[in-house]
Amino acid sequence: MPYSDNDLDAAARAGVITSQQAEALRLFFAQRPDEAQRIAPRFDLVHMLWYAGALIVMSAMGLFSTLAFAAMGGIGLTATALVYAVLFGVAGHYLWHTKKLYTPGGLLIAIAVAMAPLAVYGVQEALGLWTEFGKPGTVRDFYIWIKGSFVFMELATIAAALLALWLYRFPFIVFVLAVALWFLSMDIVPWITGAPHGNWETARKVSVWFGLGVIMTAIVVHGRQQRGDFAYWLYLFGVMTFWGGITAVSDGTALDKALYCALNVGFLLVALLLDRVVFAVFGAMGIAIYLGDLADKLFRDSILFPFALSAIGVLIIGLGLLFHRHQAALSAWLDARLPAPVQRLRRAPR
Repeated sequence: MPYSDNDLDAAARAGVITSQQAEALRLFFAQRPDEAQRIAPRFDLVHMLWYAGALIVMSAMGLFSTLAFAAMGGIGLTATALVYAVLFGVAGHYLWHTKKLYTPGGLLIAIAVAMAPLAVYGVQEALGLWTEFGKPGTVRDFYIWIKGSFVFMELATIAAALLALWLYRFPFIVFVLAVALWFLSMDIVPWITGAPHGNWETARKVSVWFGLGVIMTAIVVHGRQQRGDFAYWLYLFGVMTFWGGITAVSDGTALDKALYCALNVGFLLVALLLDRVVFAVFGAMGIAIYLGDLADKLFRDSILFPFALSAIGVLIIGLGLLFHRHQAALSAWLDARLPAPVQRLRRAPR
């Protein structure tokens, strides 16, 4: 709300507006969310459809591209990417500025940004540059084979995302930027360390450290953001890559598994401290993985195994219900005892 109730009451007492006008303004501002609220991630059906549609278009032009699509040739691929970028960019600009539909408009801008790697791929294909680095079989291999030529695609995507963020303050573009930076890290680290491309252990370590860095960045952004929840997508991608890298080696010794469980319990505590549900989601999944592995060891080849897993699921649901019942009281208790910097994070705009 642009003005607080106290401001409106003070204006009414000073005679600037009447008490009826103050009440009308209070109702107007309550029913008219500001721009930060309109672009914040939401999970109702309409917003889920918008985000799902955008992700489908992005995937169609990259992840699920086929040999037939690649047969268009470099010039055709670049032309297609540019046409898509212009069409989605113009439509997104119209919805953003003219219709004030920030979420669909911002998503269309994000789609335009996501056309950058395909456009650069087409240019390199047309110039025959892939022959130097090892030409992939399909455009889809962009997401599987990380080779030197991809650096230019990643840099172009990063530049396009930064430009889009400068023009349109839409948080989801940060997610596209984070993905491009992750791919770039997969290129740069092996090049610096001399490790072979495609080495699983190197990729896992890069994901762990990159994810941790993104989480730290998200905390800084979280504390400083004033409009829009830009930290949301950073938290999501950072936790996803960090947790994924850690989970990939969660099948080690009993001590390794216990430490993995402890880390996921720590995620639940971080979710409580920062009031960020993404930590709780991945923490709960990690604990379920640990308990499921433990149940497998105890009840392997036993008819009790499915029942043990069911009990674990019910236990986690019960913990969720218990937390939901006491969430307000627990949050109030934490707010009264946490250090001031953490309290500011919990109350930061989102």
